[in-house]
Amino acid sequence: EKLAIPESEWNEQSALITSTGQVEEAAILSTCNRFEIYFAASDPHEANARVMEFLQERSGLPVSVLRRNIFMLEGDDAVWHLMRVAGGLDSLVVGEGQILSQVRQCHLHSIEEDGCGGKVLSRLLNNAVAAGKRVRSETAISKGSVSISSAAVELSEHMCMKDLNLPFSEARLAVVGAGTMTRLLITHLASRGLERIAIVNRSMPRPMELQEQFPDVDIEIVLEDGLWDVVGRSDIVYTATSSPDYVIDKALLEEHGQDGGRPLMLVDIAVPRNIGSDSGELDGVKPYNVDDLKAVVAKNTAMRQREMIEAETLLREEADSFIGWRESLSAIPTINQLQERANMFRTEELKKCTRKLSQNDNFTDRELEAVERLSRGIVNKMLHGPMSHLRKAESVEKKQAALSELSSMFRLDDEQGARGRGRRRR
Repeated sequence: EKLAIPESEWNEQSALITSTGQVEEAAILSTCNRFEIYFAASDPHEANARVMEFLQERSGLPVSVLRRNIFMLEGDDAVWHLMRVAGGLDSLVVGEGQILSQVRQCHLHSIEEDGCGGKVLSRLLNNAVAAGKRVRSETAISKGSVSISSAAVELSEHMCMKDLNLPFSEARLAVVGAGTMTRLLITHLASRGLERIAIVNRSMPRPMELQEQFPDVDIEIVLEDGLWDVVGRSDIVYTATSSPDYVIDKALLEEHGQDGGRPLMLVDIAVPRNIGSDSGELDGVKPYNVDDLKAVVAKNTAMRQREMIEAETLLREEADSFIGWRESLSAIPTINQLQERANMFRTEELKKCTRKLSQNDNFTDRELEAVERLSRGIVNKMLHGPMSHLRKAESVEKKQAALSELSSMFRLDDEQGARGRGRRRR
């Protein structure tokens, strides 16, 4: 909660991370229940230290506390994690669709003019989006409850009779906030026959948009100064605002006369939390937050085990594809070195040859050019095999082995040795 960053600030904060030079590329994904930073750098140790420094400055928490509450992945592990995130396998509700849209937004922001996604990150995020789409089209992982909002509806429906002694279909509903989570919430409520709901919001435009989107639902719009009137006449209140402070807690309930023991269910689907956990100390008040959705999530996860296995197989293919591309980048310097080394030897030998040939009056400039072309052709033919072998290496291990073999065979890491041999030949 202390690290959450609004989407409008993702690029600004990414630029701050990369401003010191230790991190070359960065992209932020901050959602209602997830905060992640993807970054690329030449020196992982320095980059990790820079990101930790950023997190410490932003949160005001000591590094010791941060380290206990975050995890850091590198290389292939980081690639695999992002693929699982985009596929919905790392979500509280397995297969939920919101996260794919959010990863897509992360990618789009990273490639904007003020974004900090370079060649590697932009490719990775784009591959992750493609992988998420493939998983949802080729498996049934997205069937059923696929978002925090739908899980919240399932939870409130399941607990309604126990907490309120009332069928869910008869409960009076209200939601505080009018953003994306509210739209999804109303979508899932409507699928269960919702006819009426009150929306409390700071302004009118967004609730009015929801009225247009859900013409079959009677949506009452109430501005925020009418919050407590709505709470007083509702059985279930959902909260989904971006407020950094509690919208409802024990003190506020007491202050507005909502501590008389009347059954009231409060379902908080926001991060940072909108509802103080101390509200549950009042008789009749039953608060739930994102953590309480785990029971619903567990049920959904059990139903999707078979689909998860199939989805992971597809995601592994996509991850391997990106890793192969990334490893192919490491071949470029070796190929360049090989070409430069061969061309250096060709040039040295050609100079010796042309000096002798130029002394022969019978050799024309055109014939010397022919010798030049001949030398280039021989070198290109000789290099074609090794470079093709390097490019076609299928697995990461084979490519690394090929790089090592060529570097050793042509002594690409020993330029001084090559120069020494050249001098001795001269």
